[in-house]
Amino acid sequence: MEESSKAVEVEQEASEAKAPHEALFLVLSYLPVYEVVVMSQVCTSLRDAVNNDILLWLNVIVQRPLSWRLNDEILIKITSKANGRLKTLALINCMHVTDHGLQRVVQQNPLINKLHIPACTGITPEGVLGAVKTLCQRSNCLKTLSINGIYNIQKEHLDMLIMNLGKNQPLEEQQKQQQPVYYHERCSFSVFKQEESWRLIDLEICPRCFEVRMVYDCPKEHCTRREWPLAPCRGCNFCIPRCENCGGCIESGEVEEGACEDIFCLECWLQLPKCSFCNKPYCKQHTNWWCTSSDSSLICKVCDENSHGYTYTDVL
Repeated sequence: MEESSKAVEVEQEASEAKAPHEALFLVLSYLPVYEVVVMSQVCTSLRDAVNNDILLWLNVIVQRPLSWRLNDEILIKITSKANGRLKTLALINCMHVTDHGLQRVVQQNPLINKLHIPACTGITPEGVLGAVKTLCQRSNCLKTLSINGIYNIQKEHLDMLIMNLGKNQPLEEQQKQQQPVYYHERCSFSVFKQEESWRLIDLEICPRCFEVRMVYDCPKEHCTRREWPLAPCRGCNFCIPRCENCGGCIESGEVEEGACEDIFCLECWLQLPKCSFCNKPYCKQHTNWWCTSSDSSLICKVCDENSHGYTYTDVL
């Protein structure tokens, strides 16, 4: 009797449960794949929305923690939910995706206008070139391409990619190639706002070492390198050290190291909060690494580990 009464109570509670707010369904289309899958397990209404609403799969964005699990088979299955209408394909650090899987996806989804595959080491330069050629054969040309971190991209590959990306592009889009790119803003990248603030392709020839890399500009209005024509303040991070906080060029005698092992210019180093023990700051990307001591002072992760006699790897 008790079990039957409990079952009736559970059924009554389930029937009394309210459906999710309508605004929640609008948010689903802006979530990465991992969050969409998680939301599908919350309730029946959300599960049906995830499975049946094609709008949720027009922008497929895969990042951690799903990056290392994604392979060609899963990628093809996920992108097939868009029924050939996929617009954005962003695979961040998906090392198990290969040329074959990428080509299958672009063939089945000719409307892709944003392709972002940074650090997808299973994809070759030839695979990228094949995918771009497939997408640029139609009037709906690929608008943005991110391939930083893919191995062995040479100048010949870059020239072919630029040539294909330039097809059917209006003059306004081509002029965006001249917009500056700052080192400290590289992690604030948004797939949905890419066309507003980024270039057609994220790689170019470094004017200093002539290698195919990410090339950054200097945001400082009065930069000593900019005034010296033999050493311009534009180049890759290997040629010109840059402040993690402001993105400006750093002279050899002005390099200051942070607790996160990133480097800062002297001006930013003086302004940032510092550890009470080692007197080193964290950059904007690692502000969540701060610990708090008993007297409410800031302690960096390294000093906190040393004070307790363990490391975070030991705990994990």
